[in-house]
Amino acid sequence: MRWCGIGAVVVAAACGVPRYGVAAMAPLAAAVAALAWAAASRPGGARPPRAGGATGTAGTVRQGGLRLSMREDAGPAVVTAGAAVVSLAATLVQLTGRGAGSGADVWGMAEGLAFIALAGLLARRSPARQAVAAGVPAGIAASTWMFRFYSPVSALEAVGICAFWSAGVLCAAGVGLYLRALDERRAAAVTAARETQRRRLARDLHDFVAHDVSEMLAQAQAGQVAGAADPAQAMLALRRVEEAGQRALATLDRTVLHLNDEEDDGDEDLDDGQEALAARLSDMATRYSSAGPARVHLSVDESLDVPGRVSAAAYRVVAEALTNVRRHAPGAARVEISATARAGALQVTVENDGVTGGGPSGGRGGFGLPGLAEHVASLGGDLSAGPVPGGWRLSARIPLERRVLAP
Repeated sequence: MRWCGIGAVVVAAACGVPRYGVAAMAPLAAAVAALAWAAASRPGGARPPRAGGATGTAGTVRQGGLRLSMREDAGPAVVTAGAAVVSLAATLVQLTGRGAGSGADVWGMAEGLAFIALAGLLARRSPARQAVAAGVPAGIAASTWMFRFYSPVSALEAVGICAFWSAGVLCAAGVGLYLRALDERRAAAVTAARETQRRRLARDLHDFVAHDVSEMLAQAQAGQVAGAADPAQAMLALRRVEEAGQRALATLDRTVLHLNDEEDDGDEDLDDGQEALAARLSDMATRYSSAGPARVHLSVDESLDVPGRVSAAAYRVVAEALTNVRRHAPGAARVEISATARAGALQVTVENDGVTGGGPSGGRGGFGLPGLAEHVASLGGDLSAGPVPGGWRLSARIPLERRVLAP
């Protein structure tokens, strides 16, 4: 389609050569053809992905592991610069007295407008260096085409003519830069949204699925140890493995649902109220105690009135703490969990008497304590972890009222 349009422009210009002369029609054909090429080019110059593994980016196109050329990227700038050279050459020819016929000034005005449009397209779509390299000669061509058909009576008049058409070029470039900024802002917003979604998915997988999987592993190991002497205990361990697997699948389903929900506002409330938090912590403590030698002592303030988002964050804190105890302090015999309301905030503390290993940050993925601290901080709270006499403590303070953090 692009080449058909350019061919039609060339044919139409050739038809006008006998009447208006080459000096008028050649630069017009070059400018309009360059405009058609630039308008048909994709922003950034990348080809769309094709079947067979081809992918396009702003600077390269890869197919089958090979790096293809960047001709598409430089195309609009190259054709614009070429059209500007043709226009400037035609102006020089006209100044020597070998120029266009009468009535060709109308086509010269169309040529100037085409160069103005090209300046706007280059500013919006082309890389900065290419836009400047091609835009400057295009601007000069747009501001000097009139000298082929009109001789100014003074230098001041010549400057005024150049300034008039240069103003059009600058305005077009300004509009192009504004639209380019909008495109970049939109792309940055999409990238940020994808990054937030990716981190949320990773955090959910780490905080919930990893906890359930570690519990499945502990229950399976306990079943192997008790299976030979007490088959009933082995069957009980298998049932708990099944329950942990079902919870992990439910978490995956919930995460996928959030990813597919375009209207999801990012609110991660899982439950509502004190009863839900107390029941979930009690169930978690029971399951943990049954899967290992450590015994969990749970203390939950009966007067708690916990919003859903605080309940979800508290559950994450306790799950992360118990998972780290299972990973890094397998010799722990006692784990104490407390959740109390103090000064408008929920204070969650998990303490064990084991010896921590070398990985209190939560693993290789980087979504352990650092990710948890980031999540708690987003709610206006803070999280701390470190050794205490006789063991290790993880503590979090989460405000009960939502706080808007300053950017």
